[in-house]
Amino acid sequence: MRFGLFGGPSRATSPGPPDDAGAYRTYVDLVVEAEALGFYGVYLVEHHFTGRGQISASLNLLSHLAARTSSMRLGTAVVVLPWHNPLLLAEQASTVDVLSGGRLDLGVGRGYREHEFGGFGVAIEEAQARFDEAMTVLRLAWASERRFSHHGRYWHFEDVVVEPRPVQRPHPPLWLGAGSPESLERAGREGYRLFLDQVGSFGLQTERVARYRAAQEAAGLPCSPADVAVTRSLRIARSSADREGLVDRQVASLTALAESTRPPKAGGRNLFYSAPEARRGAVEAGSIIGTPDECIERLRRLEAGGIEQVLFTGGPTADDIRFFAREVMPAFASAGKAPARRQHNPTPTPGGPR
Repeated sequence: MRFGLFGGPSRATSPGPPDDAGAYRTYVDLVVEAEALGFYGVYLVEHHFTGRGQISASLNLLSHLAARTSSMRLGTAVVVLPWHNPLLLAEQASTVDVLSGGRLDLGVGRGYREHEFGGFGVAIEEAQARFDEAMTVLRLAWASERRFSHHGRYWHFEDVVVEPRPVQRPHPPLWLGAGSPESLERAGREGYRLFLDQVGSFGLQTERVARYRAAQEAAGLPCSPADVAVTRSLRIARSSADREGLVDRQVASLTALAESTRPPKAGGRNLFYSAPEARRGAVEAGSIIGTPDECIERLRRLEAGGIEQVLFTGGPTADDIRFFAREVMPAFASAGKAPARRQHNPTPTPGGPR
């Protein structure tokens, strides 16, 4: 297994100074130390208008991290396509790929927080259609060696060319967050790599990986351990006496997340949102929590389910990742080593690009 970081700076969760500049400095230092400890990557979210100081410009920060690191994968998890000009995004992503020497992983998504769509003046009902058209433009921009034009429902570009060209050809690996059967199958058949969420239980994530792999195989696409990463909270206890307090902290973290997202119509189908009393059970069913030995056992369960990359969220501190690197990572012989990377599909899949 190998381990990375997920999320980004936020003054609401930073252990450093409670201001934006201090939160960003603390986070950059954390990433630099994580690389030295053997963590393989950092994957940044994109959120707006939260009042909590969550990161809003992930590619900007990744450009800075490209200069502060030398080997880590630098990822977005995710860029919300309906809010972005796709041609500008293609240029910005290519620039990060060039500056990092080909270390960008581009996670993309359609978004789900209604207040963010409202803030940008974009109808949330258009999210899927805007996502689809943006992916058409991104793939076309990276595939075209000459000038090209695009005229769609939302975007019109005439006689353009994307510069610089990305180091990774034909483009950086594309990742998609998925959880429903339909989205898992789509990710598999259309050549995306897969992000799995921090809430689903170990058993549920195993089922999701199996569905994704089946879709890859049905589409005739190669499979690799590098294709799947799961987000998990890291709550590592220095002693068994600390464990209950860490469970309480994780329940509070899930509660804050649920209250800040409130996706439309989610409450009826997702206990994470509709049943606060179920959150403690969700922590026990899916978090990396407890003493080092317990964390190792929980990570082994993910590994047995076909997951070999784990991204830690929950605001781990420098002390947390040092303790984890010393007490847990040695149990995994491949920690810090990159699994074999596959060649991603160089052309859009049948049925249209996504």
